[in-house]
Amino acid sequence: MGIFNKIREKVRETVEETKTSIRETVESLKYDRLKQGLKRTRQGISEKIGLAALQGRVIDDALLDELEEALLLADVGATMTIDISDSIRDRVREEGLKDAGNLGPLLRQEIEARLADSPSAKNDQLYKIPENQRPHVIMIVGVNGVGKTTTIGKLAHNYREAGYKVLIGAADTFRAAANEQLEVWAERAGVEIIQQKQGADPAAVAYDTLQAAVSRNADVVLIDTAGRLHTKSNLMEELRKISRVMGKIRDYTPNEVFLVLDATTGQNALQQAKEFTNAVDITGLVLTKLDGTAKGGIVISIAHELRIPLRYIGVGEKIDDLQPFKLNAFVDALFAFDEKGEEG
Repeated sequence: MGIFNKIREKVRETVEETKTSIRETVESLKYDRLKQGLKRTRQGISEKIGLAALQGRVIDDALLDELEEALLLADVGATMTIDISDSIRDRVREEGLKDAGNLGPLLRQEIEARLADSPSAKNDQLYKIPENQRPHVIMIVGVNGVGKTTTIGKLAHNYREAGYKVLIGAADTFRAAANEQLEVWAERAGVEIIQQKQGADPAAVAYDTLQAAVSRNADVVLIDTAGRLHTKSNLMEELRKISRVMGKIRDYTPNEVFLVLDATTGQNALQQAKEFTNAVDITGLVLTKLDGTAKGGIVISIAHELRIPLRYIGVGEKIDDLQPFKLNAFVDALFAFDEKGEEG
């Protein structure tokens, strides 16, 4: 090999090593944010399990009752807590487990069994879209205040970073200042936005947005929707109408319907999810405000009860603080403590 070829090969290796190092650093930072987001939940669990192991306690009814209490306080919910607790009690009895140190691995296995990866988990993590269905249309639904606008801005940013041309449709035409807030996030993300005056027909805005996306060769369309009370039947009919009118342009649209939920609202988020799934076909959940103030046990309850994949989690307010949900990373962050109950 000639000297110039050796130099080129060395440069190529150095570039690849640098890219790998950058990716690893980025992933490490994301994991740290996730750990911080689950801090409150993790501490509640570790105080029970870690301290019990440290004290050399045996697994008995009293300790299992304490674990139940910890799960309830972590917002896992009564139904899911009973389900997990009963399964652990059965396994303790059947496997003859006594040492409290076994309780952590047991709980981890039970939680893993109740969380499911999205069928498109790999696509989510890479922000990929199907080649044969462009524009790829994602409709964002949820009640006011859950973080729909910020989620749209962050999704737009991430898809643009992945190399796609993104268009936002401001179809929440009823809430005052909704368009202005979305405009700010569109500017931050560096993408275009289609909007009409306040009070315009939301379905008309969605229709115009998709038409513009087709004519401008956009790859991804994000449609914002009104977030009035989820129990109102007229809102649900409005969502169906938006789907119908977009179907006149592209019969496969919307490709996705993401329901945004606020992690800090706990079990109320689960109730909202049930209401929305009764009206529209939700393809994925986005859980926002998982920033350390929320009790992350709601993730387990929602994912298991609704059998709808959790696609993204919001761990902060910055534009890059929306993460694809990774089951293994979530569970690792939830159990990131040692046998003494200390942060790992």
